[in-house]
Amino acid sequence: MKGVNQTIISEFLLLGLPIEPGQQNLFYALFLLMYLTTVLGNFLIIFLIRLDSDLHTPMYLFLSNLSFSDLCFSSVTMPKLLQDMQSQAPSIPYAGCLAQMYFFLLFADLESFLLVAMAYDRYVAVCFPLHYTTIMNPKLYFSLVALSWVLTTLISLLHTLLMAGLSFCDDNVIPHFFCDMSALLKLACSDIQLNEMAIFILGGLVIIVPFLLIFSSYVQIVSSILKVPSGRGIRKAFSTCGSHLSVVSLFYGTIIGLYLCPSTKNSTVKETVMSVMYTVVTPMLNPFIYSLRNKGIKGAMGKVFSKQIIHFSLGQ
Repeated sequence: MKGVNQTIISEFLLLGLPIEPGQQNLFYALFLLMYLTTVLGNFLIIFLIRLDSDLHTPMYLFLSNLSFSDLCFSSVTMPKLLQDMQSQAPSIPYAGCLAQMYFFLLFADLESFLLVAMAYDRYVAVCFPLHYTTIMNPKLYFSLVALSWVLTTLISLLHTLLMAGLSFCDDNVIPHFFCDMSALLKLACSDIQLNEMAIFILGGLVIIVPFLLIFSSYVQIVSSILKVPSGRGIRKAFSTCGSHLSVVSLFYGTIIGLYLCPSTKNSTVKETVMSVMYTVVTPMLNPFIYSLRNKGIKGAMGKVFSKQIIHFSLGQ
């Protein structure tokens, strides 16, 4: 057990994505385009909500936080992936690997908690429309957002500190395109029981509990709609909840498929592909889902473009 608390290796090698050498440039261009789309799309959502005072409501403020989380979540892995795709020997320092893991967990967990807060907001809007402004007051909104940040910061910090206490002796090759926690644990040459216990307990808090809370809120929403069924009520509820439900399905569907439905065949390839789905594809699609199906966002976008056209015309 000598040296069990000392890290012998100083860097990790990232194998990246299972892409043929001849297709490397094509995929590089594709991922660069997807990342730029993610940055611009989420930044546009944040900008529109900040600019339009009509959108300064809990629903859109939660959405602004979600867009910020998506923007940061994608930025934790994508720039490094793009850099490594152009590198002959993609590597990451030990401290940089732990930092990437910390921020990856932080923004992934933050998204999970924000989706719960948004589900509660939609539950109150549909089930208690007359009391919505009273229940979803600014104090409750700030409390939910602050609680989400505090919980995710502590959870991510705990996982990172536990990982920092492990020893990595010989193998430093990570069969992934970022420092995924499960991939790092497979390389450790010291006891990982405490880490696995933390993953089991905190994983339930971050994934299972939020998913059940969101599911419960939608059961209540559907039950409330069915009590007084009407075409207008159903359309209004779908308009209110449709975008959020789409994002929830995309986010949790990928995570459940990756972590709760393991496959022994081609597990490494499957993990990598599924990771691309929720680290690259989901943050890119979320702004489109909300902007295309949300009247408030489309209205704010119309106002901005109308003002720009007017200013341009006057300038001529």
